[in-house]
Amino acid sequence: MIPEELEAARERTVEDVITDGLRVLFCGINPGLMSAATGHHFARPGNRFWPVLHASGFTPRRLKPSEQQELLACGLGITNVAARATARADELSRQELVTGGELLVEKVYRHEPAWLAVVGVTAYRVAFGDRHAGIGPQERTIGGTRLWVLPNPSGLNAHWPPASMAQEYGRLQRAAGGPDTTDRDDRR
Repeated sequence: MIPEELEAARERTVEDVITDGLRVLFCGINPGLMSAATGHHFARPGNRFWPVLHASGFTPRRLKPSEQQELLACGLGITNVAARATARADELSRQELVTGGELLVEKVYRHEPAWLAVVGVTAYRVAFGDRHAGIGPQERTIGGTRLWVLPNPSGLNAHWPPASMAQEYGRLQRAAGGPDTTDRDDRR
């Protein structure tokens, strides 16, 4: 994709992959430009979401961003805290994250997933007003929905190697009661 096409995607949104009663609703910070240009979540090459999702046992094979609708059959979905696409998450204002958090709470009440998994502790802290939150399960709930904060899968988050990310995502996968859908030998 050429830079002009990516820049033209700035400010666009990406539709949620969501239905009622999901096991886990994953929540990104906001769409990147590649995601907005393609219409697929976590679409930037180098983003580790799709490989980590598979390595942690959530999906039976490594899905491509263009196959995101297949998540629904696994009881999974994707949304974002902020809808507006940017080149980097740090282009979002604090108020956008706070407002996005409020809208996210409404969405969770409407769709009632068992778990909401926010991928990015800093965004979670701002969106939910919890400056001491860490990676892992949270005490807070939204109605009957439990919350979990996961490491951000962006390639920019280099201090979380893929194997460590897969372990943390795997903790959620087990807590959410889903079957481990992959063979250990197939987790590359």
